[in-house]
Amino acid sequence: MPVAARGVLIDLDGTLLDTVPDLAAAVNAMRSDLGRAPLPVEQVAAYVGKGADVLVHRSLTEALDGRAEPAEFERGKASFYMHYRRENGRQAVVFPGVRDAIALLRERGLALACVTNKPREFTVELLQRVGLDGFDAIVTGDDTVEKKPHPAPMLHACRLLHVRPDEAAMVGDSENDVLSARAAGCRVIVVETGYNEGRPVSELDADAIVPALLDAARLIEPLHASSQVDETTRDESR
Repeated sequence: MPVAARGVLIDLDGTLLDTVPDLAAAVNAMRSDLGRAPLPVEQVAAYVGKGADVLVHRSLTEALDGRAEPAEFERGKASFYMHYRRENGRQAVVFPGVRDAIALLRERGLALACVTNKPREFTVELLQRVGLDGFDAIVTGDDTVEKKPHPAPMLHACRLLHVRPDEAAMVGDSENDVLSARAAGCRVIVVETGYNEGRPVSELDADAIVPALLDAARLIEPLHASSQVDETTRDESR
C-alpha cells in the first residue's frame, strides 16, 4: 500500500550510504592505539546504529551492551574521533538508486530531512563530500538530548520541516529507526541495505520492508490537500 506523506525523514548510515568501511578503519585505528587487535568489518557493522559513543563502547568491549571503563572510553573516543575525521567519506559509497530516489521525492513535492545519530561534524562533511547535502533539514546526534531510538530526533525533524509527525514517513534500516518513528507517530519504511545491529529486518514492525531507498520512494505519495483538511478538522474538534 502507498504511504501518504508531506515530509520524508531519511536515515544516513545503511540507508543513504554504506559507511562501514570508514567506520571500521577508524575503529581499528583506535584499537591499535589502545594495543588491541583489529576487528572484522562485519563485526563493526553490527555495532553501528546508536551513535559514535556507543560504537566506541561496543568496539572496546566487543559486546552490543558493553560499557568500557570511563578512562578507557575517553581515550578510545578521542582516538576514534581523530581517526574518523581522516577516514570519513574516504571509502563510503552511496547506495545504488539513492540519487534517483531523492529526485523522485523532490518531484513529488515532499520535504526531506536526513535524521542520523552521527555527530554533526561528521554528518555535514560526509553529505557534502558525496553530494547529498541538499536536504531541507539535517538532524544529527548532537541536535537533541536523546538519540534514536528515542522519538526526539524525529519530532525535531518534523518541526524543522513544518509537518506533523502523522504527515511524515521515516525511511531507515534498523530497529532504532522503527522505534524512534513509531514513538513519534510517523509511518516507517525499512530498507534491506543496512546493518540493524546484525539482526534481520524482517523482524521489525514497519509499514513496509523494501530492498532499497528507491523502492521506498516509489511507495511514498504526496498527502493530498483534502487529507490535510480532514486531519485538521478532526484535531480542532477534539
